[in-house]
Amino acid sequence: MKLAFSTLGVPGMPVPDVLRLAVTHGYHGVELRAHPEEPVHPGLGLTERADVAAGFKDAGIDVLGVAGYARVAAPGDDEPVLDEIQALLALARDLGAPYVRVFPGGFPDGPPADGTEPPQEQLDEADATAARRLGTAAEHAADAGVRLLLETHDSHRTGAAAARVLGTVGHRNAGALWDLMHTWLGGEQIADTYATLSPFLGYVQVKDIASADDTTPLPLGAGVLPLAECVEHLTRKGWDGWLCWEYEKRWHEGAAPLPELLGPGRELLARLLTESA
Repeated sequence: MKLAFSTLGVPGMPVPDVLRLAVTHGYHGVELRAHPEEPVHPGLGLTERADVAAGFKDAGIDVLGVAGYARVAAPGDDEPVLDEIQALLALARDLGAPYVRVFPGGFPDGPPADGTEPPQEQLDEADATAARRLGTAAEHAADAGVRLLLETHDSHRTGAAAARVLGTVGHRNAGALWDLMHTWLGGEQIADTYATLSPFLGYVQVKDIASADDTTPLPLGAGVLPLAECVEHLTRKGWDGWLCWEYEKRWHEGAAPLPELLGPGRELLARLLTESA
């Protein structure tokens, strides 16, 4: 497996500095958070895109993916969502990134406050909306040579929920991004997540947190997420894709700076991969 980290952990950091971190600490790739407050986003001009792509090539680092914020299951008209995805696909194409991340976002107001499942009718509508939009967007993704990945997140945080949508889409350019934290928070076992997502899996986001009630990012291995079990299971199944450390520093200003954690984090992942092999 190859190792990457997300720029969500180094908010606003210039690309050359990100690349220096990747090279110094032995990472193979970087997932770029595509947001206007970041150096790389869909509003970037063609010259700037070419400069970013050249910088990655010169450093020998891959652009793993463009992490966008389009919400494919959100209520409302399809056109704005599809336009947002189209812009992300164009950015990924120009940067040479194989993947674009999208969110489900099916329940903008959040799940029911009492912890119960939303009504089945609401779930069905969110699934249908996401599948319809992904089916259309996947055709554009194929033209761009990019794969759209639906992250296990918010309204569709388990592998089973994401697979419901992707099984309906049935297009090779629409796949899944497995966020380990969200499937764990959803109560799903590692083996079950892999079994449902393996036909669709693009790559895996790893991280660590203190508890289900405290999702402040921690150094890898310092929290409660089943990281070792995840790596072992992927290895046992012969999966050889990417592990990307998504350290959510942007949302937790008090968390330790990521740069000082990257080296130990890579060493831990390398050790887990060696042990599982």
